[in-house]
Amino acid sequence: MDRFDAMSVLLAVVDAGSLSAGARRLNAPLATVSRKVSDLEKHLGARLVLRTRRGLTLTEEGRAFVVASRRILDELDAAERQAGGDYGALRGGLHVTAPIVFGERFLMPIVPEFLKEQPDISLRLSLIDRQLSLTDEHIDVAVRIGHLTDSALVATRVGAVRRVICASPDYLARHGVPHKPDDLARHDGISFQGFATAPEWRYRRDGAAFAVEPRPKLSVNTTEAAIQAGLAGIGIIRVLSYQVAEHLGSGALMELLPQFAPEPLPVNVVHGPADPLPAKVRCFLDWVAPRLRAQMAS
Repeated sequence: MDRFDAMSVLLAVVDAGSLSAGARRLNAPLATVSRKVSDLEKHLGARLVLRTRRGLTLTEEGRAFVVASRRILDELDAAERQAGGDYGALRGGLHVTAPIVFGERFLMPIVPEFLKEQPDISLRLSLIDRQLSLTDEHIDVAVRIGHLTDSALVATRVGAVRRVICASPDYLARHGVPHKPDDLARHDGISFQGFATAPEWRYRRDGAAFAVEPRPKLSVNTTEAAIQAGLAGIGIIRVLSYQVAEHLGSGALMELLPQFAPEPLPVNVVHGPADPLPAKVRCFLDWVAPRLRAQMAS
């Protein structure tokens, strides 16, 4: 069994979401793809995927093996390209990650232009509201919102975002408008669960920072769910300014206590300390940074 080929087949199946979709992506017979996955499981002595009517689900062993397979195949590809003098070429795969709403609002509008200018580069964009390890996930470039904790990363600042709290006019009509942070203790709130860095209920008063939280009425694990709950009048939400810019502009949500808001959070485009930096990564950084700055400034 060709283990590299089996890894590639497994990744195609996982990325496509099912055996049949993976077979179409590989332009291979479904029976062949299914057999290669089964042979790989027999070789490892472990079940990697669970087949269901809706597609497939990775087992715990499968998730670990998929992460390792991506790293191994990416490293093999990089080694082959470097040995062949291709390390400085503008071609190959590029893995970029960003928070979901940020990626949808700021990256997706400009990515098509980059791909048109660089037809030999393929982009994998992972939008997720938690910070992925650049090393473990083999990520080339990441957008990070907030103060960086990993000093090994090389960062290029592209802007800043405000932390805001807001609520619907309907909620405020029923519960009143808070005039100072202490008033929040008497209000209903919508909190985030499952985020590495969720917007804090933190404020400034006379130069000192302090925190006050409303009563937890609803807990959610996605930004969009929190915004929808806020629009429905369930309670006060804490989000980043760009996530609700349209709703604040239309009046569907009203910003509260802006005079007490904490300092804005920096937005950086980061990458690992590679030396030399692959040409495709440098090309993307040089292309995306000024465009993100222009978008965020406007």
